[in-house]
Amino acid sequence: MQASPKFSDTSKMPCKSWSLPAIETCPGSVGKDGKLVPACQKCYANKGFYKMEPAKNLRAHNLADWKRPGWVDAMVQEIQKNKFFRWFDSGDIPDPLLAKKIFMVCYFTPTVMHWLPTRSFKIPEIALELDDLEGLLQNVVIRKSSDSVTGETIEGKNTSTILQSSKDFKPKKGSVLCRAFERSGKCEKCRACWNPKVEIVYYVEH
Repeated sequence: MQASPKFSDTSKMPCKSWSLPAIETCPGSVGKDGKLVPACQKCYANKGFYKMEPAKNLRAHNLADWKRPGWVDAMVQEIQKNKFFRWFDSGDIPDPLLAKKIFMVCYFTPTVMHWLPTRSFKIPEIALELDDLEGLLQNVVIRKSSDSVTGETIEGKNTSTILQSSKDFKPKKGSVLCRAFERSGKCEKCRACWNPKVEIVYYVEH
């Protein structure tokens, strides 16, 4: 039987997502001191449902599957049916070749709006590929993630950071507070993360 991509149907989001094992595929999760950065120390993808065998098996499958020659075509066939798509509800880009393949998937699904949160922009050879994704395609939002859990922001066209409490949010032009915590963790009608006009998304730690 031919291999095929496996997608996550997360209850929070209005679309499917494609993911990899957390931390081991996240080169940007480790700081200069060799320890996990603050935002990754309590990674939601390392607890709860994500620790169950079906979830672990799905992500392990994808880790091997993306390397096969037919992966891009298979992803395009599935993703083109959707209006929105999220990359990495767990994991990140561990290899510049995967970034190249993601570019091709996004290129061949121009009617789909892609959201790709990442810390792999810290890796120079991956950053080059992300620059192409961000600069050449209009249907992709590369949202660079801050390592902070106290609201510190980073430079970038589209970014995100974490707050300890919604009370810490100080509204400013181009910023949005994710209010999924008020809706049982669901996006519902909100599409701020996919919106290139939203410069910074603030998430409350969970």
